[in-house]
Amino acid sequence: MTVTDRRTLRIGTRRSLLATTQSEHVAALVRDKLDVDTVLVEITTDGDRTQAAGTPLQGSATGVFVGALREALLNDQVDLAVHSLKDLPTYPEPGIALAAVPPREDPRDVVVARDGLTLGELPVGSKVGTGSPRRAAQLHALGLGLDVVSIRGNVDTRIGKVRAGEVDAVVLARAGLARIGRLDEVTEVLDPLQMLPAPGQGALAIECRADDDLLELLAALDDPSTHAAVLAERTALATLEGGCSAPIGALAEVAEGEDGPELWLRATVLSDDGALALRRSGSAPLTDRAAAAHLGAQLAQELLDEGADQLRSAPNPQDSTAGSTEVHHA
Repeated sequence: MTVTDRRTLRIGTRRSLLATTQSEHVAALVRDKLDVDTVLVEITTDGDRTQAAGTPLQGSATGVFVGALREALLNDQVDLAVHSLKDLPTYPEPGIALAAVPPREDPRDVVVARDGLTLGELPVGSKVGTGSPRRAAQLHALGLGLDVVSIRGNVDTRIGKVRAGEVDAVVLARAGLARIGRLDEVTEVLDPLQMLPAPGQGALAIECRADDDLLELLAALDDPSTHAAVLAERTALATLEGGCSAPIGALAEVAEGEDGPELWLRATVLSDDGALALRRSGSAPLTDRAAAAHLGAQLAQELLDEGADQLRSAPNPQDSTAGSTEVHHA
């Protein structure tokens, strides 16, 4: 197949403002790199329906926004689908291939607080909203005496709770606010030393059918450094078997070393209340994607060897102490 065999590529997207903005970004890349027209096809996911109804997600949120888009792919309703990569399950889906990961936005978390305040400036007992157990655990771990409350909804809904005085602040992904042009509402960008982002945060995933010739063409949209970084993060997540709703953070970055590019990975696993935490960091020469996956798996296994799988249900934090270790791999 050549690109000209298809006059228009159908791009599946969720209906939200952020999702359609992200999908239009990918559509622009497709038009520029592949010289073919595009059309967005809006798909309502189970996660969207649940969110609109205000119903809490049951169990792990892994894949709750993804299934309908993948079904649309397999049913030939769309040619490719765009996801926030952190929403993708870590296990493979039969018939579906990850075709490309474009350059990543800034993966850090941010605070939107009343009166322009930072987390450290909020009074003890201030209500901080988040729907993420990862963010909640790390907020507790900061020891600022904040009242972390669970909230749901899109960006407008969450920021609206701050404006209405229902909460004093919310924690969101910087990437999402950047993509919809609302960075001016951010009152603090959180250093990863304070809060490690979710594996894959800030990156987009472009999927297509595994047997489609389009798979090879879409590789032109892939950013190798971003792909390697998120592969290391997601391999760590898969090894830890945490899923998106577990208190697990990870961030990988590519840097130039003396003998070529190196991949640096940091990961943390916390108890739900943030009282216990294990942290590891490591690096390895970035020779190929297999090296990135190996680093993620090895780092996660070291966390498991230290008891990471027991932290989430630690019954008595007073009986244990948090561990923090650093390792580097040749």
